[in-house]
Amino acid sequence: MKTRRKARRLALQILYEMDCSGHAMESTFAYVSGDIDLENDRKDFTLQLVRGAWEHRAWLDQVIHRHAPEWPLTQMPYIDRNILRIAIWEFGIYGHTPLKVAINEAVELAKRYGSESSYRFVNGVLGALAAKENDVRQMLLSKINIGAIKA
Repeated sequence: MKTRRKARRLALQILYEMDCSGHAMESTFAYVSGDIDLENDRKDFTLQLVRGAWEHRAWLDQVIHRHAPEWPLTQMPYIDRNILRIAIWEFGIYGHTPLKVAINEAVELAKRYGSESSYRFVNGVLGALAAKENDVRQMLLSKINIGAIKA
């Protein structure tokens, strides 16, 4: 299995735990990764995904809410919400992952970890965002830059 795919799986597990329990990232990373011998590039990418999706979740959640208004975030399964956060962060903020790759990887995560309908939901939301990729990227980057200036 590809290193980045493994990193996404691990990032999803960490984000899920953090979202459900409110545990800190460092302790959750240590707990979830356990005795796994992580290659440096996999560990680095996993941490980038977790930090990026978690630190920017307020903005990412706004994007999700706009494109899935019939599913309030508080009612959305933790798995689906965090898969969407990872994918939107990857193509919208991180910018080194092509949109199609982010969508395909998110759908695969949803098939593996979500409910029977999760992959269709994730694909639908991300598909709606695909048509507005540049707008989403610009909105997220402007929000983050404004947030950094205010901090």
